[in-house]
Amino acid sequence: MKLRVGYELSYECPQPTPMMLMLNTHFSHAKDMVVADLLVTDPPLPIRQYRDLFGNLCSRIVAPAGRVALRTTALLNVSSAMETRPSDGWGHPVEQLPDDTLTFLLGSRYCETDLLVETAWQIFGQCTPGRDTVLAICDFVHRHIEFDYGHARPTKTACDVYRERKGVCRDFAHLGVTLCRAMNIPARYCTGYISDVGLPPVAAPMDFAGWFEAYVGGSWQTFDPRNNAPRIGRVLMAYGRDAADVAISNAFGPAVLTHFAVHCDQE
Repeated sequence: MKLRVGYELSYECPQPTPMMLMLNTHFSHAKDMVVADLLVTDPPLPIRQYRDLFGNLCSRIVAPAGRVALRTTALLNVSSAMETRPSDGWGHPVEQLPDDTLTFLLGSRYCETDLLVETAWQIFGQCTPGRDTVLAICDFVHRHIEFDYGHARPTKTACDVYRERKGVCRDFAHLGVTLCRAMNIPARYCTGYISDVGLPPVAAPMDFAGWFEAYVGGSWQTFDPRNNAPRIGRVLMAYGRDAADVAISNAFGPAVLTHFAVHCDQE
């Protein structure tokens, strides 16, 4: 099926402000593109792009004083079937993990593994190593946290989420990532679009989504403790150690987000 994704964002800046943006789909979707997601600015601005250490496409602009609008739309061919996982899901001893997965075993800005390692082993220590452990973690996080936009804040860490038991999708993902790493399973934070195809109508406005991937069975596999069920039409934008690595925008000066709209719809 064809899926149209995109966004419209506006910022107000009191002075010219450098910005770093991470608003493109991940290169793993290049083969799926029918219409590419080119970033458009209003007013028109020079855009310089580069790839970060994780391969995510980043854009650099200098927003002028006043209002700047950012938008894109893309059309992708995606599977119309529900997500499935590979048949393999065994756990890897740390000494057998590939070198490039080890970064995703370590604590990071929002994922304080050292503070939750004892809790993780108390709860999940009897699980079969590998995907069974990750699925048990997703079930726990899904039950443990109440979804609530009113409890979102940019400084909230996995340990905060565990204590407060409320949050948004990034909080679900951060806690899942942290518990996986505490159990010696590499996990990386992901952001992107998730469609509502195949689900009852949803009243809430569309938003970017957060989930995670864990390295089990010899591959990176997708897990989503917020929804905790397969979905149709998941489109990755970027991944990193946690949300600090994949923020949609970083402004190096004062910038106020004044408009935010995301779309992800079947054509």
